[in-house]
Amino acid sequence: MRTPPVNSTFIVGLLFALVAAASFGASGPLAKGLLSAGWTANAAVTWRVTIGAAVLLPFGLLALRGRWHTLRAGWKRILMFGFVSVAVVQLAFFLSIRTLPVAVALLIEYLGIVMVVVWLWLKRGERPRPLTIVGAVLSILGLVLVLDVFGAQGVDPVGALWALLAGVGLASYFLISAETSDGLPGLTLASTGLLVGAVVLALAGVTGLAPLHWNTQAVELGGRMVPWWVDVAALGLVAAALSYATGIQASRRLGSKLASFVGLSEVLLAVVWAMLLLGEMPTAMQLVGGTLILAGVVLVKLDEEPVSPQPA
Repeated sequence: MRTPPVNSTFIVGLLFALVAAASFGASGPLAKGLLSAGWTANAAVTWRVTIGAAVLLPFGLLALRGRWHTLRAGWKRILMFGFVSVAVVQLAFFLSIRTLPVAVALLIEYLGIVMVVVWLWLKRGERPRPLTIVGAVLSILGLVLVLDVFGAQGVDPVGALWALLAGVGLASYFLISAETSDGLPGLTLASTGLLVGAVVLALAGVTGLAPLHWNTQAVELGGRMVPWWVDVAALGLVAAALSYATGIQASRRLGSKLASFVGLSEVLLAVVWAMLLLGEMPTAMQLVGGTLILAGVVLVKLDEEPVSPQPA
């Protein structure tokens, strides 16, 4: 049997997905300096999302030229994306790590990848074929090795529920991003969704649901002290604006299932960021896990039904 040729849409989508994964993966190491300097988690994520929204909004509005009617068709998707795929997934994760080890919380959150496959099966009848199932198992196993969760003991049920909610938000991110029926431009969805997310996170801080405290102390980044605004700018520009913009473009080209599996590489790339910015070296077990993640992505791609080329 001959494997169908890889088209340019897939290549571009894969590049977007890898850039998004690398950008998302930088958020943890970048935020660590702020948290060590006394920032609350909600303060760091609110700054991140607000800056991302401010940077992307002009481009999102520009993309609406001649297509303002898509706002009427896609306003519900914007609200859902901003509330669930931006605010809930990030806030729930930070609430989960109050009582769970970060590795355990991440593992539970990334069950959202499996949720995508299950949702497509139940909602659209896209029953996973054998290679997809094997790819899912390999990817999750690789994730376990990368996160090195074997030594974790005890799981707080409340923290696990928060992490599971973050997983639902993660699944919604891939599913909502891949939807194109309303014609809403990807940059518009990213920018307005981030704006909605910023408002939700700010309200969570004002109401006391998630403390919102920050300061202007210098933070440690890459082994040296830098002004707080340098860290915040990188967090907003790279880990929010760039990540969400490229992530949505990836989902539209690859589809929600494949994009979600490529998104697993975020964990491996986060390890690389931690090595560069925090001096944390990956272990041999983490490298093996990264290999398994990539193998799972390849199997999912090979198992996809051939798609007829669409007109430009």
